Amino acid sequence: MTVLGVYRPGSTPLHRMPPGIKLVALAAMILTISLTVRSLLSLAVAAGCVAAVYALARVGPLTAWRQLRPMLWMLVLIFVFQTIFTGWERAVIVCGVLVTSMALATVVTLTTRTTDTLDALTRAMNPLRRFGFPVDHLAMALALTIRAIPLMVEVVREVDEARKARGLRPGPRILVAPIVIAALRTAEGFADTLTARGLD
Repeated sequence: MTVLGVYRPGSTPLHRMPPGIKLVALAAMILTISLTVRSLLSLAVAAGCVAAVYALARVGPLTAWRQLRPMLWMLVLIFVFQTIFTGWERAVIVCGVLVTSMALATVVTLTTRTTDTLDALTRAMNPLRRFGFPVDHLAMALALTIRAIPLMVEVVREVDEARKARGLRPGPRILVAPIVIAALRTAEGFADTLTARGLD
């Protein structure tokens, strides 16, 4: 189980599209969804467009579900909070915007190699070098971030499986504390690696 996808080789139009164009299109689509989805009807239209993108990339529903499933517990919390304070319809819209945005990001990573993505970002930031901007450091930070996401999802899965094995109910003490501790340990490991390479 992964989040933000693991590259799947293919020959679809989305696979052949240059990474830079995909990233710009991704940002534009997420921004458009965030600004225009204000009703259940517009949310349904946005979901239909995302489904069309998945069909274009030849990513099946089961694969899409596996990528988005780790978000479920977070969505439940957001839905409950929004329902209490703004009503169920607003809660559906907020969660729908989050799901469609994450789905778009996922389909991009499923059809784009991580190295190609980082190369595209580095090339886009190259003009900033003349102003002393640490492009290489930022590219490494992005690489570490991308690497950390599946690691943390795996931690969430392991903690949840341990909870189920012990017959415990989900709760902040059972889930959040172990996940936070694991996240801190992962960050410490990354920091030690960077320090060892003289990038402290």
